Amino acid sequence: MDKLKYRRSVGISESLIGLIVIKRGNGMRNITAWVDSPRDIQLNGPGIERRFHVHERGKIVTSNEVIETVVADTYENGLHLQTQKDLYPGKDMDLVIGRIHAPVHIRFLVHTEWFDENYAVSDEVFGAVFSLQETTFRVWSPVALTMTLELDGQFYSMERMYRGIWERTISGDCHGMTYAYHVNISGTTARVVDPYAKALTANSRDGVVTDLPRTDPKGFRSGNRPSVNLLQDSIIYELHVRDATIHPDSGVKHKGKYLGLTERGTTTPNGFPTGLDYIKQLGVTHVQFLPVNDFGRVDDFAPDDQYNWGYDPLFFQAPEGSYATKPADPFNRITELKTLVQRFHENDLQVILDVVYNHVFVMEESPFEQLVPGYYFRYDEQGKPSNGTGVGNDIASERAMVRKFIVDTIRYWLKEYRVDGFRFDLMGIMDIETMRAIEKEAMEEPVPIMLLGEGWNLPTGLPFDEKATNHRAGEMPGIRFFNDMFRDTLKGSTFDLNEQGYANGKGKWIERMYQMTAGSSMPDEVLPPHTADVTQTVNYVECHDNHTLWDRLMISNPNVTDQNRQAIHQLATAITIFSQGVPFLHAGQEFFRSKNGDGNSYISPDEVNQLDWQQAECYQEEIAYMKEVISLKKSRPAFRQLSNPALRERMRVLQTKHPVFGYILMEYQEEIVVFYNPGDEEEEVHLPSMGQWRVLSSPYRKAVLTEPSMLGLKLTVKPYECLVLCKKRQS
Repeated sequence: MDKLKYRRSVGISESLIGLIVIKRGNGMRNITAWVDSPRDIQLNGPGIERRFHVHERGKIVTSNEVIETVVADTYENGLHLQTQKDLYPGKDMDLVIGRIHAPVHIRFLVHTEWFDENYAVSDEVFGAVFSLQETTFRVWSPVALTMTLELDGQFYSMERMYRGIWERTISGDCHGMTYAYHVNISGTTARVVDPYAKALTANSRDGVVTDLPRTDPKGFRSGNRPSVNLLQDSIIYELHVRDATIHPDSGVKHKGKYLGLTERGTTTPNGFPTGLDYIKQLGVTHVQFLPVNDFGRVDDFAPDDQYNWGYDPLFFQAPEGSYATKPADPFNRITELKTLVQRFHENDLQVILDVVYNHVFVMEESPFEQLVPGYYFRYDEQGKPSNGTGVGNDIASERAMVRKFIVDTIRYWLKEYRVDGFRFDLMGIMDIETMRAIEKEAMEEPVPIMLLGEGWNLPTGLPFDEKATNHRAGEMPGIRFFNDMFRDTLKGSTFDLNEQGYANGKGKWIERMYQMTAGSSMPDEVLPPHTADVTQTVNYVECHDNHTLWDRLMISNPNVTDQNRQAIHQLATAITIFSQGVPFLHAGQEFFRSKNGDGNSYISPDEVNQLDWQQAECYQEEIAYMKEVISLKKSRPAFRQLSNPALRERMRVLQTKHPVFGYILMEYQEEIVVFYNPGDEEEEVHLPSMGQWRVLSSPYRKAVLTEPSMLGLKLTVKPYECLVLCKKRQS
């Protein structure tokens, strides 16, 4: 189905497993019969409970047997019937009771443990499994009555194998052939694009059989993937493919495309570096891309007409076509995305993919729902789709074949595209066991894989103890969690735009600052730990969501000058980088990125979302300061403690006058002191000991690398200053 047909709002929609109207000779209408567990049927229709009594008998008729059934209970407009043996999906079934003769369809049976026990598989490879001699098409749909393969316009019947698997093998080299499945469920046939499709035609109309080695750019498999020695050494830079290069002054040939970020030597008209060169010289270690798998709302042939962050997923194993230079070529997008990964690796940058395994764009039109209605999504106690995501559906990651699809997809991106990490959108919707399985998969890779996500506790149909939230971080030691308390402590609550925090509120929440700067993982009198270990926190003050920090400060601090607002902005960013844990920066944050006050720019135009390279030119000194801060973070082990015990041993809070917060980090050969002053006046502070202290970093003082810069016990911290000092330890 063309992606443009998806352009409608979602959120109030019924599942395709809804009401089926059955016409019968006795004049009654709207009679439905649903299998909700292996031996339970619900028969619904107006006034039907008045026609039958408890213990009245009926029968289920299939093609090869008759199964006795009895009325166990009656309720308004319905009967509850029970059978003597299990009812298995994938066959025509009719209920005969009294004068009623109604087809029986599978409903909430797919939610039961029995269903997974009988139909889930672990080792099968799904999709179009290619070889030069033949391609095997394999799809899972236990509830299907028939399945037909459409291959390049020809139709082939598929064979039901075991546990709900359907297969058809076609001889010859099928590379480049289009395909889809025609599945008959409950008497209705739908044309379905394979959810395991590795390549797609434009706007997701067809899957395409792919010999994946043919899509590799030259040298792709032989090049080394960069390795960060320790994951806590990482500094993440969040970037949208289109935003990065679409600006008229980006100097990039392939603006808004995968290839745009592979170009070297790109500059503004005045010679300021842009694109890949700019990112490399910042000093970050990882670039996290907003979703690059196939998503809705954007026409592949007319990408300039729409914009999307990418959180409307359609297909999870095929790249988005609107970022490709030749969207009509199903392999072009694969090769160009691989080229992007390859070029970043050549420049010692690791690639993190933002992935969305918590919902789909439109549930009813998803291949998951079309192949096994009701299975891939959660439902509430009233039988309606769960909506913790707020977009109308929640993916049921806890079910065996859903978990298999997610882990298979993670494995595919790791092996085929050689990416280096994943950011899990709304990870708290997912279950702990699935995240553990992902951890296990990541550990098989030759380089450390970064796994991070949003551990929010959202109202989805999953018990709290099973959700992959930050409250359960100790059960997922290899996962990192976005620290919303850190964010809100520095700038004020995201949900109250007028609230101020430590950086923009003259020291508000100073009592939280030890916990924030210490990695938010240790017991504290003020705040509970955010995660189980210091290495699990992802510290940030700005991301693609909500207002940029600059736009937020325009609202929360309207009466300060632009110069002071910039100083507050730099202070908040510096605190983010220097705090223990993984720093996370939003692209353009280092030069005061603005979205013109737009707090939710997910479909806003380029004029709102693009990186403004003209603005970057104006703030070269400020960018240079952020490069200095990043370099210092990477060069000093004191800022990257390995564990909570090490942090307790080496970090001490200094006594300072409000609003200044100060602390000392002790290494074997030197001591580092950090002071933050969020006030608009100079503040005197006491150094912890006599000695030759030198400036390592300050936005107002030149860093002195060789000569001692101050002696004594006192100094003055300037307004909005982040001051970092060091001295050698006495033996």
